[in-house]
Amino acid sequence: MRKIGFLTDSSADIPQELAEKYGIEIIGFPINVDGKEYIERRDFTNDQFYQMMREAQGVPTTAAITQLQWCEIYERYVDEGYTDLIHLSINSTGSSTYDNARKAVELLKEERPGHTLRIQVLDSHTYSMVFGWYLCECARKVRNGGELDTCVKEMVYKMDCMEACLSAYSLKQMKKSGRVSAAAAVVGDLLGIRPIISLTNGISTVEAKVRGDAAVIPAMVKWVQTRVDNVREMPYMVGYTSSDARRDELVKLCKKTFGHPPVCCFKLGAAVSANTGPDAIAIAFEGKPRSLAAYEPELP
Repeated sequence: MRKIGFLTDSSADIPQELAEKYGIEIIGFPINVDGKEYIERRDFTNDQFYQMMREAQGVPTTAAITQLQWCEIYERYVDEGYTDLIHLSINSTGSSTYDNARKAVELLKEERPGHTLRIQVLDSHTYSMVFGWYLCECARKVRNGGELDTCVKEMVYKMDCMEACLSAYSLKQMKKSGRVSAAAAVVGDLLGIRPIISLTNGISTVEAKVRGDAAVIPAMVKWVQTRVDNVREMPYMVGYTSSDARRDELVKLCKKTFGHPPVCCFKLGAAVSANTGPDAIAIAFEGKPRSLAAYEPELP
């Protein structure tokens, strides 16, 4: 009988109740704030971290989860008799965590010679519940009797369709993370200019710039409309940080424009908001697959 594990890192932003419900293990990222290291999901809540960012002298930074850490985790799965492990990782272009996990698979062969654990390390190509939601769905289907490889294939397909649109009402963190240039961040904060940023296939792009906080949410919704043929059939999620009011405003306009409510609303955790800042908002939505060739039907 197969014993199947699901593993990810804290950038997935999966709520703890869902992680426990579907048996998903989440490894916290190290976060450094003014020279002190913390572990996400262990040492603070999301709301506490937003306040830590506001009070910090510098900009919080994240560190990758190491090869040795992943190997030790894999060893535990081997020792506990698991037959399969699905490890869905943070975007490989934004962190070396994915590459470290791949190396750990090789290291495991030395630490546990002859082990039979089948590990699939998958690159999400994105961040937050943009991939966390689909890992939950995959785990849910498998726990309910779905065939593992079929469920994983569906998850990979769905993630290949996912895009995100985000903006921040303060550009301090985005300047540090490189999402916007230092000069643009200074001018933007002075003039109230807010970037509308897309995240597609692991690459962030400034799609538009608007002036004033009131223009942010309409511009985000308008941009999403340009990416999808029929928004009324488009699954989407709303992400936010510290402002429930902005979340509610975004949900209201999305429901009016798209014709249906979001699949869920989620908070951006520390690994993600360390780059966006404590005043960010996002729409994650399901568009067209980017790797169309990979999904062409096989010829008989």
